[in-house]
Amino acid sequence: MTTGISTSSQRPELLQVADIVAREKGIEFEEVLEAMELAIQKAGRAKYGAELDIRTKIDPKTGEIALFRYREVVEEIAHEQTQLLLEEAKKLDPEIEMGGFIIETLPPVELGRVSAQMAKQVIVQRVREAERERQFADFKDRVGEIVSGVVKRTEYGSVTVDLGRTESVLRRDELLPRESFRPGDRIRAYIVDVRREQRGPQIFLSRTHPQFMAKLFAQEVPEIYDGLIEIRAVARDPGSRAKLAVFTKEMSIDPVGACVGMRGSRVLAVVNELQGEKVDIIPWSEEPATFIVNALAPAEISKVLIDEETQNMEVVVPDDQLSLAIGRRGQNVRLATILTGWHINILTETEEAERRQEELKVKSQLFTAALGVDEVLAHLLVAEGFDTLQEVAFVIPEELATIEGIGPELGEELQSRARDYIEKRAKELEKKLKTLKVSEDLKTLEGLDLEMVVALGEQKIKTRDDLADLAGDELKELLPTFKLTQDKANKIIMDARAHWFEKEEKPEDPVEETS
Repeated sequence: MTTGISTSSQRPELLQVADIVAREKGIEFEEVLEAMELAIQKAGRAKYGAELDIRTKIDPKTGEIALFRYREVVEEIAHEQTQLLLEEAKKLDPEIEMGGFIIETLPPVELGRVSAQMAKQVIVQRVREAERERQFADFKDRVGEIVSGVVKRTEYGSVTVDLGRTESVLRRDELLPRESFRPGDRIRAYIVDVRREQRGPQIFLSRTHPQFMAKLFAQEVPEIYDGLIEIRAVARDPGSRAKLAVFTKEMSIDPVGACVGMRGSRVLAVVNELQGEKVDIIPWSEEPATFIVNALAPAEISKVLIDEETQNMEVVVPDDQLSLAIGRRGQNVRLATILTGWHINILTETEEAERRQEELKVKSQLFTAALGVDEVLAHLLVAEGFDTLQEVAFVIPEELATIEGIGPELGEELQSRARDYIEKRAKELEKKLKTLKVSEDLKTLEGLDLEMVVALGEQKIKTRDDLADLAGDELKELLPTFKLTQDKANKIIMDARAHWFEKEEKPEDPVEETS
């Protein structure tokens, strides 16, 4: 129920002002009215008392301004100006209930110079907040798009870009090397981030981001825009060189040729936008070896050796192709590594041959000493793919027997010698572990063999807790000859720490009460 004298002020020109502001700022008409209501409400409190609960309502159709005082019905009064008891409220409105409000209409406020200035500040502030919120809403879902704008100013190498209704920032490290802009220049860039900050939404642009180049190709190549060609990977050395891996399921389309365009027109348009950055367009392949051979182009590749467990790949090239494969300052191999996600180690054919000879020599010496065979037979075992004594000792007998020059009897003898050597070596290691006083829990830890445990014991790592205190990198450094991968080293360390967590989770024994 509303009590008191019903007075209001009708101001149709108010609606015109609100409509103009809404159009100019690109915000909702209702948000401008809300800002005006807040301004008049503040002026009302200045006139009738700041402690009162004064509220304003502007009719969106007529521009009628109404001012109200609200008082809440409560059981116990904490604030006399904004609350009243139920008995008093019943006198004003017999149907009022606890928690309701008694609403009184107040005479309209005549704004003086100070009040008008205060109201204007409130309106400007609320309109600015609404405008910022709209700008954030407009751009928060546009991360990953290319935008075009005009350079407004440059400060300390960073560029402020006018995007129309808002500004954005292109920081110095997001510009291409030796690239400079002056106020008034048109610029295209990639929206890399949009943040809501106190001073308004901050839109950050980039011209060095790999996806900037990918989006440029999508604009220049209709087949990419239509989804017929996919850009699977991008690697850039901004301003210098880039690699782009493309793929298509359409057998009739050449993805590389489509991206290059007639006489290189399409790729040239991208290169010009990127200030002459050279772009290698290569076909993507699900076969890692094929993909890496493509990625290292224009170098010729002789052989590729893959270690899927460590994501390492050794690439063998002719001696005269080494500098081309590595590229200037390692650029070619670095971009290929980023593009493929594999760690690439490049060797020449001469280096690879020398390494294989050294490995053959080491393995042959092991077999010669442990099995009591000559170098010819030792070399034969290595050539057939045997790397360790365990492989010889526990391989299926038929595999040894079928090797030309060995046969069933010699194969059986070799396996017997290998097992005897392994057993003898194990006893020697056990004896050494006792001398080193290595704990039993370290010897039984999964992932470690006796050779590893002895090597750790010799370096003062004698208990599971000693090992658990290490990091994966430290374990690899302590066991360099065992060629542990980072994942395996980390797993061994985590297994060593497992008993710590078991202790934490184990509930304490209940304390028995004594009478």
